Amino acid sequence: MKRFLCLLMVILLLPVWAFAENVQDSLIIGLVSYRTYEIKPLVPQERDIMSLYALVYESLVTIDDNGIPQPLLAETWTETGGGNTWTFTLRENVTFSDGTPLTAADVAASGNYILNLANAEVADKGFYQNIRYMVSSFEAPDDRTVVVKAKRDYYGVLYSMTFPVVHASQVETASPLGTGPYVISSFSPGSYLWLAANENWWQMQPQVREIMATLFPNNKELITAYEYGQVDTAITRSVAAAQYKSGISSLSIAYSTRQLEVLLLNNGALEFEDVKVRQAVRYAINKNLIAQNVYMGMTINTNTPVPSDSWLYYDQESSFTYNPQKAMQLLEEAGWTDTDGDNVLDKVVDGKKRNLRLRLYVYEDPENDVRFETANMIVDMLAEVKIKVVVTTMSYTEEEEALKAGSYDMALCAFQMDVVPDYGFFLRKGNNQNYSRYVSSEMTSLIDTLRTQEDQTDFAYTTQTIQQLFANDTPFICLFYRSGAILTRKMFSTVRSIREFELLRGIEVFGR
Repeated sequence: MKRFLCLLMVILLLPVWAFAENVQDSLIIGLVSYRTYEIKPLVPQERDIMSLYALVYESLVTIDDNGIPQPLLAETWTETGGGNTWTFTLRENVTFSDGTPLTAADVAASGNYILNLANAEVADKGFYQNIRYMVSSFEAPDDRTVVVKAKRDYYGVLYSMTFPVVHASQVETASPLGTGPYVISSFSPGSYLWLAANENWWQMQPQVREIMATLFPNNKELITAYEYGQVDTAITRSVAAAQYKSGISSLSIAYSTRQLEVLLLNNGALEFEDVKVRQAVRYAINKNLIAQNVYMGMTINTNTPVPSDSWLYYDQESSFTYNPQKAMQLLEEAGWTDTDGDNVLDKVVDGKKRNLRLRLYVYEDPENDVRFETANMIVDMLAEVKIKVVVTTMSYTEEEEALKAGSYDMALCAFQMDVVPDYGFFLRKGNNQNYSRYVSSEMTSLIDTLRTQEDQTDFAYTTQTIQQLFANDTPFICLFYRSGAILTRKMFSTVRSIREFELLRGIEVFGR
């Protein structure tokens, strides 16, 4: 404890460099946190601190390196009633950190708390709010059996069982008991959170006995602290982290996020009613150049809403290759030509000449100012195929209102994707985040089919078919998923898939 307190109080004046080595019995990490005042894992307030929660609180189901649900607190599960009822059997001899046995009542209480909040008439329905679309109730008929009543026979229900489980009596209490490999030893909001090994963990005791998380108000201070050796490890999504390459003294480990950056195309606007124009814009944009020059390579490629590192991804690279000549060909086939030689395409519509001029909206985002640079690059790329684009900067609220009203041509924005791999919220006709106003009876049917697939193979096949139709119809353009960086002088994990909300995944078994 003295070592941690000294490191918190002392400001080092010179950079400290050491050879990268395996972590021993303790790790000091740094992350950005300025809104978490209480430890409430069922209603988390910040994304990075959730990686610490994941070491304290476990779930019924975990997602493996391949993105497939696997047992955790649940030993097995079965589905009955055409997939409308899922019965989970808990492992034996699992206890909370105080030695109290875990029971099905704890799981049901945690799940129902999240579900009740998600269904309540409140503005903030919580991080796990999407569970309301899949689950109607949790029941505990005995100590080891959890019965989940599902709203549909759907394989995706398993993904929604990844919420943290706390003691039934503490669902509304700060710092509730958990069953994970670590316990919260002390917490000072905006300063630090200290984890110690859980002596009552149901698995083998971890080699790393202590984890001190130093909390910073912004990425600049976090990265500075890493440079000056005040933390062993820094977790960040700032593109400034791209300057740190793996070497003998420091490692830079990429991790995947659920933030999908997109260029929305208003399918209801005259220019984008024709799929050839939407496809032309796709061919005209060099996504790789944007990823490298603007986001400094801190991205994960994708051509559809499914990330390319997912087991569900269907590769159709030839349909998405940067090809401005193909873009010009498609535009000409759609009737857009430069009849007056002004380097802007035009077309006669209802007896009047109409120039291909588009409005591109981009909103201010203090955590992603590189989006403005992206907008400017898109302007230049579309100018190459004689599409005139004017960028308008606005607030998040203003852009959201424009998207809801359909009063835009193109918009740069991001979707925070759920753990459940379901894309109907922005592809299905009439859904509230289908801002592109994409209408396809075939896509709606596929989404509805996906939501009735209880078999893993059928689920994957339907997701592949959805991606094929997405490529053909081009309702909008998926630029890439954002990635973050773990900068570290100590190796603490050997897992293949490090992902957002589980950035310390694998530390509990490191060294075994």
